[in-house]
Amino acid sequence: MSFPTDRPPALLVLADGEVFEGEAFGATAPGGVATGELVFNTVLSGYQEVITDPSYAGQMIAFTYPHIGNYGTTAADDEAARPWCRGVVVRDLVARPSNWRATGSLEEMLVRHGVPGITGIDTRRLTRHIRDDGAMGCAFGTASQETLHAAAAADPGTTGRDLVSEVTTAAPYRRGTGPRHIVAYDFGVKETMLRSLEADARVTVVPATFAADDALALAPDGVFLSNGPGDPAALTTQVGIIADLLGRVPVFGICLGHQLLASALGARTFKLPFGHHGGNHPVKHMASGHVEITSQNHSYAVEADSLPTTGPDATELTHVNLNDGVVEGFRCTSVAAFSVQYHPEAGPGPHDARYLFADFHALMASR
Repeated sequence: MSFPTDRPPALLVLADGEVFEGEAFGATAPGGVATGELVFNTVLSGYQEVITDPSYAGQMIAFTYPHIGNYGTTAADDEAARPWCRGVVVRDLVARPSNWRATGSLEEMLVRHGVPGITGIDTRRLTRHIRDDGAMGCAFGTASQETLHAAAAADPGTTGRDLVSEVTTAAPYRRGTGPRHIVAYDFGVKETMLRSLEADARVTVVPATFAADDALALAPDGVFLSNGPGDPAALTTQVGIIADLLGRVPVFGICLGHQLLASALGARTFKLPFGHHGGNHPVKHMASGHVEITSQNHSYAVEADSLPTTGPDATELTHVNLNDGVVEGFRCTSVAAFSVQYHPEAGPGPHDARYLFADFHALMASR
């Protein structure tokens, strides 16, 4: 597939009226308008894994690294069958990728899946603006500035929205052949996450609203709670399911799964100003004092003061973000359950926290 060298001029307009000039690429936005909640990601590589992460449902991804697309794309790096993000914002789209693994360009992938993009954006200025004013609705495309501004202002964002129902599997399916059996709740699960689980276990992936008794009827050694998009406060059904599972089977949660486990214990969540989206967040392991460099992708977090510290639902803080003090992990002291906010399975990395999957297996073995 070939693409024109003269791309149509396009605008990126934020809900607060800030305007950025660029050029349209990827799929053509319907009516020249693509909308979503704008967040920025600081990864230096792994743009394909980011774009295909279901946790970005409802959002636009702006990459802070200036050159995107330089090593092309390959189906082996997809985290889901298709991207769920609303669009992609870059500074400099590399038109001629060079990598022995590449089977196509980034633009080819976006066109194939109907994802619009805009290039030529001053992403440094854009990132500073989002950092100062917070994530907000945006619109980009070839429509007029007035039309784009109205669309950006009307974008509903992610607060209060159940986006998990859009990305979860419709029916259970199985992966792996290992000795243990794990039931994995698909709130927007990533392929790399499933590969990490099935390395030592049989995995039954179930829909986000799969009843607790139905999950236990599958006789799992453990239950895994995956990542996913949107506001955890909107997922009351999932919180109830997890509450029913606690104390009956070992539980491990990552990202949204971490937030939902905390909610099932009575904790509260809140929206971060611009979220944590990147591959270089330092996290302190409280017991050892070691610092782990982690991959993160979340717009919501657990209120530290709301985690119970006494009673049957008591928890112990295990990990803390060194940038802003956000809760990055906790474990239950009375039941077999723990979770982390970041991504130990991260593809392409870092892999400092891969030990957590071994910890999950050890927890299952102890029960």
